[in-house]
Amino acid sequence: MYSAIAKNKRNTVFILLAFVVLIGALGLLAQWAYGRPGDYSIAILIVLGAAAFAVFQYFAAGSEAIAMAGAVPIQKSDNPRLYRIVENLSITTGSPMPKVYIVNDPAPNAFATGRDPKHAVVAATTGLLDIMDDAELEGVMAHELGHVRNYDIRVSLVVYGLVVAVGILSDVLVRMAFFGGNNRNNNNPVVLVFGLIAAIIAPIVASLVQLAISRQREYLADATGALTTRHPEALASALQKLGEYGRPMRRQNSSMAHLWIADPMKPGFVARLFSTHPPLEERIKRLTRIGGEF
Repeated sequence: MYSAIAKNKRNTVFILLAFVVLIGALGLLAQWAYGRPGDYSIAILIVLGAAAFAVFQYFAAGSEAIAMAGAVPIQKSDNPRLYRIVENLSITTGSPMPKVYIVNDPAPNAFATGRDPKHAVVAATTGLLDIMDDAELEGVMAHELGHVRNYDIRVSLVVYGLVVAVGILSDVLVRMAFFGGNNRNNNNPVVLVFGLIAAIIAPIVASLVQLAISRQREYLADATGALTTRHPEALASALQKLGEYGRPMRRQNSSMAHLWIADPMKPGFVARLFSTHPPLEERIKRLTRIGGEF
């Protein structure tokens, strides 16, 4: 169990480093092809701008997610079962009690958000509450609280800022390729073609890396949730039900797809290729394997 958590954390670090290398390579390409020697101001300004945007999103993401999902806040009297499970998990982990929300949607799903445990939000759909027994629901909510305890919202927003930086750098490369003005490589067709290829491929690579990080965080939240409840079989059973009874959410928004425990988007080959979640079968297999460690 602990080795699985450590492995997923290491994988996330490696993927983040790959992001930094990608942005650095794009910045150096722009500098070499279109800039002046020793002048890195364009790349620096773009990265700083993306970071500032990510900071803004860091504080606004929770409210945005709640609004996009159509979640409604509840108190213990509104749904004692869900509220008490979340409350017990918070006591078990020594974490502050998060705000609890319910989403009126027959699709079984759940999500968590919040920049830190003190500002956490967890939500479950009515469809999830209908099909899960208490142990399975506890496993799902432990998974969601695992996202909060692992500060996944911070990781997601850092990655989001890096994706924005890659996109802007790629756009700058395209514009400079056609409107670069006078510079030493402006009339070199090799530089032009290379710049265009880099500008097209870089955002795709950045998106794939972003998805890889999201998938690793799902594995990490699974392991963290199982460690909290000491009952990984219950979470595995819940994921099995999500696979059997899952359906697209009524409100679909790709920008918050990574927050849900199961992919809320419509199925399809392209959707699976660019999914924010690893396959449920693989997650169940991992939980079954690490369950033997207890």
